[in-house]
This record gives sequence, C-alpha cells and structure tokens, in this order.
Amino acid sequence: MLLPILLVLASGMCHAVWSMFTKRSLNKSSFLWSIMMVSTVLLLPVLLIELWTQPLAAGAYALLLLSVALQALYSWLLSITYEMGDLSQIYPVMRGTSTLLIPLIGVIFLKESLSVYGWIGICCMLGGFAVLSGIGARRSLPASSGSVSGTPASSGPGTTLGYYTPILMALCVGLCTTCYVFVDKLNLQHMSPLALLEVTNIGFVAGLTPAVLRSRKLLEEWRRNKFTILLGSVLNPGSYLLFLFALQQAPLAHISPLREIGTIFATLLGVLLLKERQGLRRMICSVVIFCGILLIGIWG
Repeated sequence: MLLPILLVLASGMCHAVWSMFTKRSLNKSSFLWSIMMVSTVLLLPVLLIELWTQPLAAGAYALLLLSVALQALYSWLLSITYEMGDLSQIYPVMRGTSTLLIPLIGVIFLKESLSVYGWIGICCMLGGFAVLSGIGARRSLPASSGSVSGTPASSGPGTTLGYYTPILMALCVGLCTTCYVFVDKLNLQHMSPLALLEVTNIGFVAGLTPAVLRSRKLLEEWRRNKFTILLGSVLNPGSYLLFLFALQQAPLAHISPLREIGTIFATLLGVLLLKERQGLRRMICSVVIFCGILLIGIWG
C-alpha cells in the first residue's frame, strides 16, 4: 500500500503547483489550454496505437465518450473558477467535494470499504475544508486579493453573492471531479493509464477551445508565461497520471482522499507566494486536514 500512497501524495503536490501557476496567469483559459495541449499532442499516438491493437467493445467506447464530456465540462468550469476568489479559498472546496463523494461512491457502488478511522479521517478533512473555505465566516467580503490578473468576483466587491459565487463554482468543479474519477475508475478496466490520460486530455482541451478562440489572448499568454506553461504541461497531466497508476493498485475509497493533501500545498502556496490573507487560520486548518489524511492513509 506504500507505493500508491506515495504516488497519490506526489499527485497532490503536482496538482497544487500547476493550480498556483494558473491562478497567476493572465488568461486562465489560454493558460490551461496551453499546458494541456502539449501532452495531448505527445500522447495521441499512444491512444491511437492502443485502440488499433486492442479494440474496445461499444460500451467501453461509450464510457470513454462520457469521460471526454465530463473533462470538457470540468475544464470550462475550472477556468471560470480560477478567475474568482483566492487559491486558498476555492481550492479546498474544489478538492473537498470529491473527498466526500468519491469514498461514498466507492463504498456503495464498487463494494469497497473504509474503517472507522477512515471515516473519522474524512470528517477531519471535511471540517478543515469547511473552515478553510470561509463558508459562514461572514456574509460580506471584498473581491479576491489573490488574483494576479485583477479579475474581481462576478458580483462585485462587498456583496454576499460576490463572496459565495466562487465557492458555488468551486463546488460545481468538485462535483464534476467526482463524476470523472468514478467513470475513469471503470475505464481503467479496458485501457492503460497512459491511453486514458490522453482521452481525458482531449476532453479538457475541447472544453476550453471556444473560450480560447474568443479571448484571442493565447499568444500574449505564451509571451508572458512560456516557462510556467512548459512546466505546467508536465505537472498537469503528470498529476493525474500518477493518480491513475495509484488507482490501479489500491481501492478508490482508500486513496482518493489522500490526493487532497494538495489542499495543504495549495494553501501554503497561496498564503506565502500569492500573499493571500487569513494565512494563520488557513494554515491551522491545513494541519487538521493533514491529520485526517494520516488517519485515512495509515488506518483507513
């Protein structure tokens, strides 16, 4: 069980770093599209060769199309959500939603199990996520101070809706993540992690392409952030590839919550590098989350 745990922890770290790069980018759609397009082009022969040499049944192709559709929706929601709120505000909600739902799906539908300690760990993580996100802390906050691009919340500063809109969007991202991870768990029965990664890449890029064409900011994004784009092009697909390899070796309900250690990394990156506020409270919450992760990883 040690190897899949290490793979998932590395996956969480990679996810947090490319998320920080996205938050600092000029145009979120163009940045996300760019970091995914590199690996999409490189992995396309892998997918084509595998489908040619190992044809799938009709039902398996239907699951792949569902994965593509979910990834397209996920990427579109993700680009919008990163325009709103602090990284340390929206990231816990995006990741925490799947932390709750994926183990439940694994237990109910995949006949997996969690120990009492595992459930206690999940409760610790969810409690930390709730406080860290700031839900219910107060009903009126200024627009995000952590947005490098200066894009305000959609409803303007100082409004209740302006505060909760990024959180609601992050919740939608989390729901979408829950769905595509569950579908990809089933897809792994029919194809390799590398080929499946290319399928998800295609869906991700397709979902962002209309927004990229409308923005006309692609060249400007490359001029300003070409080095972080190239690094993100490794970290983004690499994060999910590590998770898929771990998923092959361990039950979904046991390892999926461990990936949320990225919440701790993202909180630290947001507070220390992006200079987001409420740093002490968010770091304390990260310790609570880490305790939950340990419970799930060691005794879950």
